[in-house]
Amino acid sequence: MSTSERDQIGNAGDSPRANEMNGPSMGALPDISAIAQLANEFFRALPGQASSPLAAASAPEMPVVAPSLGTGMPQFGAPLPSLPAMPAVDKLPSEADASRLAGTSFVFPKRANSSPTTELPPMGEAGQYAPRNIATDTLVSPFSMPLPAFDTAFLSFEPLFPASSDSLVAESVPSAPPSANSFYFLESAGTQAKPVEAPPANRLPALRSEPALDLKLPRRQFEIGSVRRDFPILRERVNGKPLIWLDNAATTQKPQSVIDRLSYFYEHENSNIHRAAHELAARATDAYEDARNKVAHFLNAPSSKEIVFVRGATEAINLVAQGWGRRHIEQGDEIVITWIEHHANIVPWQMLAAEKGARLRVAPVDDDGQILLDEFEKLLGPRTKLVSLTQVSNALGTITPAHQMVQMAHRYGARVLVDGAQAVSHMPVDVQSLDCDFYVFSGHKVFAPTGIGVLYGKPDALAEMQPWQGGGNMIVDVTFEKTIYQPPPSRFEAGTGNIADAVGLGAAIDYLDQLGMANVARYEHELLVYATQGLLTVPGLRLIGTAKEKAGVLSFVLDGFRTEEVGAALNREGIAVRSGHHCAQPTLRRFGVETTVRPSLALYNNAEDIDALVAGLIRLKSLGR
Repeated sequence: MSTSERDQIGNAGDSPRANEMNGPSMGALPDISAIAQLANEFFRALPGQASSPLAAASAPEMPVVAPSLGTGMPQFGAPLPSLPAMPAVDKLPSEADASRLAGTSFVFPKRANSSPTTELPPMGEAGQYAPRNIATDTLVSPFSMPLPAFDTAFLSFEPLFPASSDSLVAESVPSAPPSANSFYFLESAGTQAKPVEAPPANRLPALRSEPALDLKLPRRQFEIGSVRRDFPILRERVNGKPLIWLDNAATTQKPQSVIDRLSYFYEHENSNIHRAAHELAARATDAYEDARNKVAHFLNAPSSKEIVFVRGATEAINLVAQGWGRRHIEQGDEIVITWIEHHANIVPWQMLAAEKGARLRVAPVDDDGQILLDEFEKLLGPRTKLVSLTQVSNALGTITPAHQMVQMAHRYGARVLVDGAQAVSHMPVDVQSLDCDFYVFSGHKVFAPTGIGVLYGKPDALAEMQPWQGGGNMIVDVTFEKTIYQPPPSRFEAGTGNIADAVGLGAAIDYLDQLGMANVARYEHELLVYATQGLLTVPGLRLIGTAKEKAGVLSFVLDGFRTEEVGAALNREGIAVRSGHHCAQPTLRRFGVETTVRPSLALYNNAEDIDALVAGLIRLKSLGR
């Protein structure tokens, strides 16, 4: 495995608690003796090496290596016996051996500036094998302790064709261990091996973790410890407790890179845009339009000319309702939405329907919160002019079958708007694949500042729209008789826009591009599964919205407690959740409730956040009123 390939391996935890959740038990390991012998052969061949770092007289204390076997996870099965030291030999491994081990990676640790076999600290009880996460330098066990820093040598076998001894590669990583925690090793503290103590029976089910590969974005790994350090507000304390931010569906926190970019803009670039010849205007204009290009790339839009900056998803929907709807919706026409929309995707259409004499029709959902596609299609017909639907429900987390719904609507000649406010932070978005006519989202939902949002529109759809607001920046020529407007997107950006926060949105997209949205989606999905399992252990808790396809939003009610009581109790422990109707009253009433408690996840949350939430709820329930 090359360095670049290793850099693409994702990571799903940064702590002992998170890494206990890694992977199911696996079977027996391959022949460790052969592996150690190959290691000895390699190190013997290196200049200045008399023998492998693994060869030593005190054989029972030597490290035992667990290979990843292509899954990125070690095998945790029966304990390995203590191994004798392997003698050094004078040649590299044969082509057959190199070929047999192709594609398998091993980690051989050594204590910094010391002998790897005589000064490694004992681990656990005598003879117990304990897995260690080299990314966080901690043991992975129910009761974990920190370890000293290690240098680490990687021994890798590249799957070359034809295989040769040249495929044996060693790399030394001084001082700091690598951040990818898909590499582990096992250490023995004695000669009588015994299994690692099983976790308590009441522990939550393990969170499956696999490498998350994103071949397009090899520049940075998704390593949760590093990600959390990028968000300074997570070091805040609330009521004397570390902040646990689980109100991400309302707004997300900002990485340091976004904060720094805003500061840099105001220190070095602040100016109005487009209409001046001086240097700062040029800098501000470049930064603003560069952000537009980044948004187009983020959504996979064909052109930045299809990206309109607005205040947020709400303003974007209203812009379409006023700029497109007032021109094309007539009396007797129909607008179709779904039962799980945010108020922002209901009220503008009600207002338009009332003004035009049109009809608003609502697609139902089942008891899990999933769109009933057959019923949705029954609502479509020759009078359907617009379909507006959420991609992810803000109250339930349901991921709608947006692709299919867009296709269905287009068969009847309707335009389609997709509300992506709750989708953009959880999953990759491709507007060309969706084939929607309009797509909207808010920057503050995706780690950018408040007050900035996006309307994407197909060129022909934008061309059918009239400006909603008039003023400077959106005109070609003005006389007292008439005004000639700029083409899209400028015609929809009247006045001085939110320049700095658009630049901040570009910085947030840079941050996500470095991580890779595929990596984010995979990590959050596993965390959502873990959180769902944890909440179901709380007595008297009822989940609202149990669709098979969900993003990181959970809603629940707790028997015997009002939702505001639950929110207040969690706040006393530093845990921020949302309690209320979440601007989705029709959605919640479909499930017979007026309000819920809504913890919602983002890429910087981890298993410890979930454990604290579950423990807080169990404690509240046990105390009663």
